[in-house]
Amino acid sequence: MNNTMKKIVLLVSCMLIGSLAIAQSKYEKGMEKAFSLLKEKKTVEAANVFERISAATPTEWLPSYHAARINVMLGFAIKDKSKLAQQLEKAQAQIDHATSISPNNPEIMILQAMLYTVWVAYDGATYGMQYAPKVSEIYAKAYALDKNNPRVVLTKTEWEIGSARYFGKDTAPFCKELERAKTLFETATKKDDFSPNWGKERATQLVEECKN
Repeated sequence: MNNTMKKIVLLVSCMLIGSLAIAQSKYEKGMEKAFSLLKEKKTVEAANVFERISAATPTEWLPSYHAARINVMLGFAIKDKSKLAQQLEKAQAQIDHATSISPNNPEIMILQAMLYTVWVAYDGATYGMQYAPKVSEIYAKAYALDKNNPRVVLTKTEWEIGSARYFGKDTAPFCKELERAKTLFETATKKDDFSPNWGKERATQLVEECKN
């Protein structure tokens, strides 16, 4: 390779690295803005920012994940069926997009299970038979993939407690798993600033309820 070619290759490499750095910087700034809105309890605005970031960074699963999680959680408070359907349809599209980027991801599986749980919570008589088996199946798969993920242990166990209560069964046997979830949260190392990091407070609350 002559000197001219070397210079061209070097120039192109520098341009690519520079473009990547700029894109990464925009991604990080956008994510930080979205999380800042979340802290201010501006959940809808945060979800919209996550959606825009997702559209701009098609290889990143976290923006779609966070947008989906917000929309799923908001679904628990919606009482109108048509509005709930629209809400969860939006969340499902975001879950599907995140899954297409990161398949067999237990964190995303949790959201899918939670989305179905919204329907069960909305009308168990109508949707329980349809979605309850799917929820249990998803949690079993997520647990098989990562049995030491604190959010997997927490959400799977909380679902099992809810099912036990529905059928009038004792929930005490599940308390040990909640204790384990709490311990896993306490010892977990956060991967980065944008990775899923929720659930610790809920685990602590459920453990305290087990003691009463």
